[in-house]
Amino acid sequence: MSLPPGVYRADQVGSLLRPKPILAARQKVAAGELKQEDLKELEDKYIADVVRKQIDAGLRAVTDGEFRRAVFHIDFLKQLEGIETQGVLQSTNVSKGGVMPPRLVVVKKITHPKSIQVQDFKYLESQIAAADAQGKVTTKVSIPSPTMVHFRGGRDTIDEASYPTLEPFFEDLARVYQEELDDLYKAGARFVQLDDTNLAYLCDPQMRAEAEKRHGDANQLTRQYAALINKAISKRPKDLTIGIHLCRGNHRSQWFAQGGYEPVAEVLFKDLNVDVYFLEYDDARSGDFSPLRHLPENKIVVLGVMTSKKGALSDKEEIIKRVKEAAEFCPKGLKQLCLSHQCGFASGMAGNELSEEEQWAKVRLEVEIAKELWGDDLSV
Repeated sequence: MSLPPGVYRADQVGSLLRPKPILAARQKVAAGELKQEDLKELEDKYIADVVRKQIDAGLRAVTDGEFRRAVFHIDFLKQLEGIETQGVLQSTNVSKGGVMPPRLVVVKKITHPKSIQVQDFKYLESQIAAADAQGKVTTKVSIPSPTMVHFRGGRDTIDEASYPTLEPFFEDLARVYQEELDDLYKAGARFVQLDDTNLAYLCDPQMRAEAEKRHGDANQLTRQYAALINKAISKRPKDLTIGIHLCRGNHRSQWFAQGGYEPVAEVLFKDLNVDVYFLEYDDARSGDFSPLRHLPENKIVVLGVMTSKKGALSDKEEIIKRVKEAAEFCPKGLKQLCLSHQCGFASGMAGNELSEEEQWAKVRLEVEIAKELWGDDLSV
């Protein structure tokens, strides 16, 4: 079987360690010592640089490293009219101490007054062209899943005057995603990834129990989220590939959830109308590979068996062994799998606890392993 357009045997989730000058500039902007335009100019410079580094490392799905974001989901979602940040989230499932992300609150009807990601996409495309790589790589866009607006807060964080019941809320949420995807497609985007922690959090017994206190039956919530995502992507053209990434937390090398995919597997693989799944599988927290038995023959899993949380290189033979073990559960075996790290290297601007040199060494090793497993052409 062939891979969906924009998907490669050696792939990536998207975020990369932020260069120190960007981090320093963000602090100056927050302190009122630097203009936002000056920060953007600096981001432009380093995005141009990181495009070339990705291509040189052998990646063919190229991102902007999420260099313009402080947190993978907040910067996008707060640009939707009607959504604000208030305070910070509380969590009972953190592997070690850390700063929690802002809490999202719906204060009025949700609308999409302007495109959010289009200008960033266009700049990334221009840098790929400047690197003489058009036609050789895919300009990858990653945006947060629509479930990120609902899961942690639920009814208590959604204005009752605007949404007396939740059905219109979910309708509006799906609609604004339809509009953003339409804008991206018209700008030239052909691959969009939805980053979703919540379907993975519903695999964690403790977080699942907490979710049931907020939302009711967790199985119904899983189906509701699949319906929400399906509605959000329902108007996409046939040549727009949609992926989804499931993550159990990735802040400064720490995690937030644990548990295998079995509680959500059938809905995830059979009901969700995406083309490719980027699944965290770098340690025992993600369970075994048996949930892959539910994978339909026409879908692909990018297997995140390498870790972005540690600087040490993975054992090449162990990674190959694990990929082959996973293939035994897939209807078409190795043909339905690709390779990546379990998540990006910097879901927030602080990044994971490794150096840029270690990051690129890990990426190069991933490409090397993928070529050994599938051959030199990473697009087939």
